[in-house]
Amino acid sequence: MADDLVVIGEVTRPHGLRGALRVAPQTDRPERFDDLRECVLWDPASDARVVRRIREVRHQGDVVLLFLVGCDSPEAARTLSGRLVALPRSQALTPPPGHVYPWQLVGCRVETEDGHAVGELSGVEPSPAHDLWVVRSEGREHLIPAVPEIVREVDLAARRVVIRPPEGLLEL
Repeated sequence: MADDLVVIGEVTRPHGLRGALRVAPQTDRPERFDDLRECVLWDPASDARVVRRIREVRHQGDVVLLFLVGCDSPEAARTLSGRLVALPRSQALTPPPGHVYPWQLVGCRVETEDGHAVGELSGVEPSPAHDLWVVRSEGREHLIPAVPEIVREVDLAARRVVIRPPEGLLEL
């Protein structure tokens, strides 16, 4: 993901005859779309980014309908299918106490409770039960379950995560 953007949704397809975009929210708080006046439409494959003004937002079940200035037909909306709806990281909402955004963890050093360096957190992979943190070191990759029994401390200011891995986890 671009280092300076936070993705909050993905354009899935056009909606209706007025050029609305059907957006699948990628945020726990889809109401966050309501106060937006503009967004970045981002194509991660080409890293093309276009800032677009938002004319109207509607909610339809689990979907957000986004009406953009200058996007007035289904044909125009269709060209934006697959784009990610993003915002500058400076506009990210503050996470609830005790929570962090996955992108905040990337780049943190990971160590065990006894101070043994495990590696650097390079990504977060969602899974049905819990996130898996991808930690890389010296050509190895570890998948660390992001559960309270293993993750003991997250210190974003120090860019450090402390884990208590079960026996054998780091040998896999």
